[in-house]
Amino acid sequence: MNTCSSVHVIIERNTGEEILTRNRENTHAVCDCTMIHDEVVHRVRQSMPESTHCYRLSEFFKILGDSTRINILMALSHSEMCVCDISALLNMTQSAVSHQLRLLKQTRLVKFRKEGKIAYYSLDDDHIHEVLQLGSNHINEHKDSAGEKV
Repeated sequence: MNTCSSVHVIIERNTGEEILTRNRENTHAVCDCTMIHDEVVHRVRQSMPESTHCYRLSEFFKILGDSTRINILMALSHSEMCVCDISALLNMTQSAVSHQLRLLKQTRLVKFRKEGKIAYYSLDDDHIHEVLQLGSNHINEHKDSAGEKV
């Protein structure tokens, strides 16, 4: 386990003198060396996806960065629902729910089908359910280790 101490430079206001202080309490996970492990860098570089893939993945996670959208996705992970049912469940206006569903549909997280005048929404595929489940497992894992009630 590599822990590093940090060195701070404080400039005295009156004299302009530099005072070095070492803060051992504040440990940073930063290398103290300048050696690059070429074989590791080369191997990982070969495995890295293209930057466009990373951008698209960041957009995917960005859309998940809103608790309202997560609530909608969690609801849809249990059942296909129409806008009015989602709005009643989440105590939101139909307009607000429709706006969020439009964003989720544009990013292929949800899909819909029409039955007469009613549009029913559901998760686009099982991957979305798996992402939600993995995220929930990750959160619950940290609750367990912190001694919190799950």
